[in-house]
Amino acid sequence: MLDISLNGTEDNVKIKDIAERQDIPLKYLEQIVSTLNKAGFVKGKKGPNGGYRLSRPPEEYTVGMIIKVIEGNTAPVSCLADDCGRSDKCVSMILWKKLDDAVNSVLDGTTLADMMDWSSRGQLIEIEIPDY
Repeated sequence: MLDISLNGTEDNVKIKDIAERQDIPLKYLEQIVSTLNKAGFVKGKKGPNGGYRLSRPPEEYTVGMIIKVIEGNTAPVSCLADDCGRSDKCVSMILWKKLDDAVNSVLDGTTLADMMDWSSRGQLIEIEIPDY
């Protein structure tokens, strides 16, 4: 979706071009784009000028929306997404729920437009990994 946002401002974006730029196997990318197309996130056009473009402006897509369409959910553990029946007795569930809430806050609070802006400014975040 980000590649389409960055490269599809005037023309449709071909899947093979995305696959090359992003180093993603073409067959795998075709499955992802098909899912995004069925969800109405992108629209495709066949023919010599064919390819894909966003169905709506980048400001209207959050990263969370996109991941949930492709992956189904963002839960860090399966028992959070599918209640295992022990959640009322599981202290670890508190940790998983807090983690899930934090991840979703970031994903749902970040739009494709934000990522396009970061890309245009060459803004990369340096993360310090603590020693444990």
